[in-house]
Order: sequence, then structure tokens, then C-alpha cells
Amino acid sequence: MARIAIEYCTQCRWLLRASWMAQELLSTFGTDLGEVALIPGTGGVFRITVDGDQVWERKADGGFPDISVLKQRVRDRVAPDRDLGHVDRRDSEHTG
Repeated sequence: MARIAIEYCTQCRWLLRASWMAQELLSTFGTDLGEVALIPGTGGVFRITVDGDQVWERKADGGFPDISVLKQRVRDRVAPDRDLGHVDRRDSEHTG
């Protein structure tokens, strides 16, 4: 099962944001995940990895992820066949 790590900046007080994202991922993926870890860091870090592969990095990706985008990126690595319901349909409405 997958391990998600959310590294967040303690100086920036991003624990609440990181824990909310962890909760959203646990609620969505449940038993597909083996662990969601919150890792305190410094220097403005906000990085999310799945099994060591980076799926979001605040500086490189231009801010914080929209939760639907984060769920899609995690889904693509953890459970590619899973339908995310309204998240997937909303994106197809915007592109179709």
C-alpha cells in the first residue's frame, strides 16, 4: 500500500493546511493507503510525495494544490482505475 508524505513549513504555520489535505486523502483513498505522514520542515517547504515520488511542490508548482488536482495526482499513482466522481466529471466538463 502507498505511503504519502506531506512535508510542511512549521515557520509558515502550514500544519493545519497539511493535516486537512491528509484528512481529505485518507477519506478519499481509505485502505488504498498504508500511511499518510506529516513531516515538519522549514524554509517555506510544502511538498507531497507518494512512495517517494513528488506529486506536488509549492515552489515548482506555483502555490498550494487545489484538493481535486491533488486527489487526481495521488489517484494516478495509487489507484489509476478509480473514478473520483464529481472531481473527474468537473474536469471533463471544462475540457469538453
